[in-house]
Amino acid sequence: MKKVVVAASAVLAMGITTASAADLGAKIYKKAPPIVAAYDPWDIAFGASITNNYLFRGVSQSNNRPSVTAYFEPRYNVNKDLQLYIGTSASSISFTNRAALEIDGYFGIRPTFGAAAFDFGFWYYGYPGGQCIDGVVGGGGVCPVGSNVAFPALNVMKKDVSFYEGYAKFNYTFNDYFTMGVSDNYSPNFLNTGAWGNYAAVTAKAIAPTTWFGSSGIGMYASGEFGRQWLGTSDAFYGTAAFPNGIKYADYNTWNIGVGFTYKVFTLDLRYSDTSLSKGDCNAFTSDFTASGVTNVTAINPGGAGSNWCGATGIVKLSADLTAMQNLK
Repeated sequence: MKKVVVAASAVLAMGITTASAADLGAKIYKKAPPIVAAYDPWDIAFGASITNNYLFRGVSQSNNRPSVTAYFEPRYNVNKDLQLYIGTSASSISFTNRAALEIDGYFGIRPTFGAAAFDFGFWYYGYPGGQCIDGVVGGGGVCPVGSNVAFPALNVMKKDVSFYEGYAKFNYTFNDYFTMGVSDNYSPNFLNTGAWGNYAAVTAKAIAPTTWFGSSGIGMYASGEFGRQWLGTSDAFYGTAAFPNGIKYADYNTWNIGVGFTYKVFTLDLRYSDTSLSKGDCNAFTSDFTASGVTNVTAINPGGAGSNWCGATGIVKLSADLTAMQNLK
């Protein structure tokens, strides 16, 4: 009897063991594990745009004429919440010193914490090809007095007006339809005038629901910006008879508002822009070679010539923006 029980127990144990092994094998080998693609942290953003007027903080850099821009920005994603970047861009301009091209270089870091995105960096604005333009007043030994004159306003401008800024930006995404941001830019020598400059701004953007345009792929947004530019005192080159050691540039406000339409990588932006600068103070700040008249007299603009580079204007801009990871796969 004991032998029968032992034998039966052995068979039962073998059955259980075999069944367990079969079940275990089924769980392990029934389906192959998924193949996880290798993570590539590198990306490149690039694009180009054309506009009827290149504005920089409300002031025309292209003599109120069309301008083209192109940029190239390699990026390295340390992780999903931290990006390092370096880039360069080039734009067509029209300055009093005959410079016709702006070439920029920049780098920075973009940390993200949920809906809060930051951007800290350094930006260099280069303006090659300039000539020293010096009128009757000023000079400061930078270039021979009277060597060139910017008619009709007799404005002056240094050969090299390149400068750099440090910047900090913060943007918060409330939901799929609305974002707001603030930023600050500081330069110890704005446009190489000898005057420091600080620009602070607040921005807002509202994005229309995708259902507005059905399956067409078209998107729409409305956005605006309000900023203030603070400026220090120039060096003697830009001085006047009343202020031979330099002029205190006028601080000013600037604002813009507009709408945009997107389709795939393209954006068409329509915008209204203006500043609080008078034509006289605008002339003193920009050294506009097209400035004219004698009635726009201010403390820093005794000649009375006025500039239209800082006034109300409408902007139309068509741009294309791509990234290698999303658009070139």
